[in-house]
Amino acid sequence: MDTIRNRTFDELQLGDSASLSRTLTRADIDLFAVMSGDVNPAHVDEEYARSDMFHKVIAHGMWSGALISTVLGTQLPGPGTIYLGQSLRFLKPVGLGDTVTVTLTIARLDPEKRRVAFDCAVVNQDGQQVVSGTADVIAPSEKVERPRVALPEVHLRERGGRYRALLDAAKDAPRVRTAVVHPVDAVSLLGAVEAARAGLIEPVLVGPEAKIRQAAAQANVDLSGYRIVPTPHSHAAADAAVALARAGEVSALMKGALHTDELMHAVVAKETGLRTGRRVSHVFAMDVPTYPRPLFITDAAVNVYPTLEDKRDIVQNAIDLAHALGIAAPRVAILSALETVYPKIASTIEAAALCKMADRGQITGGIVDGPMAFDLAVSEEAARTKGFVSPVAGQADILVVPDLEAGNMLAKQLEYLAGAQVAGIVLGARVPIMLTSRADGPLARLASCALAVLLARQAAAPAVIGSP
Repeated sequence: MDTIRNRTFDELQLGDSASLSRTLTRADIDLFAVMSGDVNPAHVDEEYARSDMFHKVIAHGMWSGALISTVLGTQLPGPGTIYLGQSLRFLKPVGLGDTVTVTLTIARLDPEKRRVAFDCAVVNQDGQQVVSGTADVIAPSEKVERPRVALPEVHLRERGGRYRALLDAAKDAPRVRTAVVHPVDAVSLLGAVEAARAGLIEPVLVGPEAKIRQAAAQANVDLSGYRIVPTPHSHAAADAAVALARAGEVSALMKGALHTDELMHAVVAKETGLRTGRRVSHVFAMDVPTYPRPLFITDAAVNVYPTLEDKRDIVQNAIDLAHALGIAAPRVAILSALETVYPKIASTIEAAALCKMADRGQITGGIVDGPMAFDLAVSEEAARTKGFVSPVAGQADILVVPDLEAGNMLAKQLEYLAGAQVAGIVLGARVPIMLTSRADGPLARLASCALAVLLARQAAAPAVIGSP
C-alpha cells in the first residue's frame, strides 16, 4: 500500500529538497474556478488570456501555490507540517499544456521554534524559471505514516454545453420562418422573440391579437417587427398555423400557450393537417452531464402505446434527426426490461422485430440493437460485467422506449435527478414542430429551435453519408 511519511524537524538538514511535476490542464483551471468562485477571464477564458499580454498568465498563482503546498504537506516535511506563509514572484506565464516542476530546498532551520524556511523554484518544460520565492513552515515533532488517500475522480462539464454547440452549428443556417401558435403569455412569446434575436427563426405570431399584445406589454417586447395572424381562440390558432405550413408560408411550428393535444389534433387531421407517409413522433434531445455524448429519447410525448409499425417510423424519424445533427451512423438501443427475447414481455419481441427490420432495410441509416436494458445501453462497464456484446452497448445515441409512459418517466428522471437539459421536437410531419414547455429554460427553448433549423438545412442539402 502506498504510504505518506513525514520527516520531523530533527531529521531535516540544510539543503534537503523535494520536487513535484505537473501538467496544467483545462480541468485544473475549471475545478479551481468551481471551488473558489474565481471567474477572472485571465484565469478561465483562454481567448481573453491570449488576447492581452498583461492577462496572459492563466491560473498561475493559485496553481503554483497549490503545488508548493502539496510538496510541503506530503513530502518535505510532510504530514503534520503547519504552513505559515509564502512569498512568491511570478516571472513567466504558465498556460494550458505547460509542465512545471516545483522544487523546495531548505534554506534556514530554527531549532527553538521548529521553523523551516524553504527556497521555492518552479521551472517549465523548457527549463525556464517561472516562479521564485520562499515558504515558511513549522515542521512536525513526531513521526507520522499514513496510507495515501485515493482521491475521487472529478468530472467537470459545463451544463448546457452541448446545447451551446448545437446553437453554434445552427447559427450559419438561414432563419426558419416559424408559426408560433397561441403565444398569449410572456413565457411563450419571449421564447419566440429570443429565438428570433438569436438568428434562429423568423416568428409569425398566430392567435388572438389582443392577448398577444397584452403578453408583449407584460414582457416589454416590441412587436412592430413581427407579423401577427389574428385568430379568435387557441383552436383556431392551431388550424391557422397548420394552414400556413400547408401553404408553404412557414417551415416550422412552435407551440405556445396551448395544450399539446390541441396543436397535434390540427397537425394530424386527415384532410387539413400535415401528415406524411410517416408516423408523427417526438424526440427529446437530452444534454446529460454524466453522459459523454448527446442522447435522444423517443417517443415520450406523442405516441402513447405505439404499434410495431409505428415504432419503425419512430426509430427512422430519430435516425433522420441524428443525421441532421451530423451523426452519420447513430447507435440505436431498443429498450426493454431485458436483453433477451421473452414472450411474456411484448417490448422484447418488438425490439427483436425492429432489429430484423433494420437488417432487411426497412430501417436505414443507423446501427440498431435490442432488446436492451437501460444500463447496457448507456454503460460500457455494465455491458462488460454482464458479458453483453453489442456495437450499441454503452454508446447509445438514441434510446427507443416501449411506450410514452416509460419515455416520459425516463426523460424526467434524467432532467431532475441527473441535471439534464431537455429540448424536444416533433418529426414525421411536413414541417418540424417545436413542443416547448413552460418549464423549459431559455437555453432548452433555443435548442429546440436549433433542432428545427438544422432539420430545415438538412432538407435543403444533400444527404449525410449513411443516411437513407
